[in-house]
Amino acid sequence: MSKNKTEEIVEKTFIMNYSKYYRLAYSYVHNEADAVDIVQEAAYRAILKSDSLKNASFADTWICRIVINEAYSVLRKKKTEALEAEENSIVQEDRYEDIDLKNAIENLDAEDKTVIILRYYEDKKLEEIAEIMEMNLSTVKSRLYRVLDKLRLVLAD
Repeated sequence: MSKNKTEEIVEKTFIMNYSKYYRLAYSYVHNEADAVDIVQEAAYRAILKSDSLKNASFADTWICRIVINEAYSVLRKKKTEALEAEENSIVQEDRYEDIDLKNAIENLDAEDKTVIILRYYEDKKLEEIAEIMEMNLSTVKSRLYRVLDKLRLVLAD
C-alpha cells in the first residue's frame, strides 16, 4: 500500500519537528514519559488522519493542535485518576523559573493556559496561535491581554 502525498508531508513534518512537539506536550504534563506517550499518540493520529488535512502547508499547526488535544486527554485522565484516589496535589518538576508564575499559569483555565504556553514558551506568533486554537486573531489577542492582566493581578498579591 503506497502512501499518499499528504501522509508523507505529515510524516516529514513530524520527524523534523519532533523535539518541538515533545516540548509542547511536556509543557502540559510536566512528565517525560507522558510527553513521549502524547507525541507518539499524536504521530499515530496525525498519520492515520492525514487525509483530513486540507492544506499541507499547515501540517505543523495541525500537528500542534493534535498534540495539544492529546495532552488535554492525558490531563483529563490523570485528573479523573487523582479524584478517584482522592489526591489533591500532583508532584511536578519545576519547569518555570518563578514558582509563583508557574502556580499562576497552572491555575488558568485550559484555553488561557494554552495561549500563554504557545506565546511565551513555544514562541508562537499570534497568527499561529489563532490557527492552532482555531480562533479569530482578534479573539487570541484579547484573550492574551486579558490573561496577562489576570496574571499581573495574581502575582501582585
